[in-house]
Amino acid sequence: MTAKISTSQLAKARGLAAKALFNQLADAGYITRDNDEWHLTEVGKNAQGEYKQSPKFGQYIVWPDSLEIVEQPEFDGKKLSATQISTHFKLTSQKINQILDELGWINKAVKGWKVSNSGLRLGGVQKEDFRTGVPYVVWDESVLKNSSLIHSVNEITGANAEAKSTDNSVSNFRQKFEAKQRAADGHYVRSKAEMLIDNWLYMAGIVHAYERKLPIEEDLYCDFYLPTGKVYIEFWGLEDDPKYADRKKVKQDLYAKYGFNLIELNDDDVQNLDDVLPRMLIKFDIKAYKSFIIQKHIASK
Repeated sequence: MTAKISTSQLAKARGLAAKALFNQLADAGYITRDNDEWHLTEVGKNAQGEYKQSPKFGQYIVWPDSLEIVEQPEFDGKKLSATQISTHFKLTSQKINQILDELGWINKAVKGWKVSNSGLRLGGVQKEDFRTGVPYVVWDESVLKNSSLIHSVNEITGANAEAKSTDNSVSNFRQKFEAKQRAADGHYVRSKAEMLIDNWLYMAGIVHAYERKLPIEEDLYCDFYLPTGKVYIEFWGLEDDPKYADRKKVKQDLYAKYGFNLIELNDDDVQNLDDVLPRMLIKFDIKAYKSFIIQKHIASK
């Protein structure tokens, strides 16, 4: 018969601090904390965890001394940590947090992660490690089916290299205006104005993506995305086209709906990027250092 020992005894037998083992069991979904007490979940009970009562210490939990802790990517009624999400997508928890950060659902704290307003709308819940005070975020199981998360995971892993947009208006626009202009960093963009913006960002040393899908259910792509500051840039270049104006209004409404950081540029702005963009970027704590002479040299090519 398998002997059962307390969590503290099990930790000692494995050369771990008791708090470290409690944290492992909580992350795997075996136990959950309510105020200052630990409680068994159904997963923990299925692993043969059970309660014992001590006259001196009160109620505590015991486990088989041969307990194997298996990560549970999904368990009923519980929130999912980055570790559990990473198990589902077969990535590391660090990579998942990087993806969630890039999507704008969490923000890096001095230590750990904090949920953003966008993350809150998607069911993210702020938590804090009871041992260290380090913040982290947990999610509803529905996040595993979120199209934006799946899209980003597929992009990172290369799983959707051949994927195409399902939005006909986006597809038609891309067919009508092919990306033929090659920017200094190798991006192929759709107009000279976009090339000048891309070149400016590149020479300013600002990491940016071109035509990045927004982390929303709607099939919407920005012109440029700056991971630093989570800022989107839109260049409005066909103001006299009624269909373009309608799509512009749709995009502006969606940016406002989700509270995204947005910089909007027109033709006049593009002619004065050295004056316009630094002022706009500083509002989002992004500093741009660049040479006007170098920029003029690239623009003249």
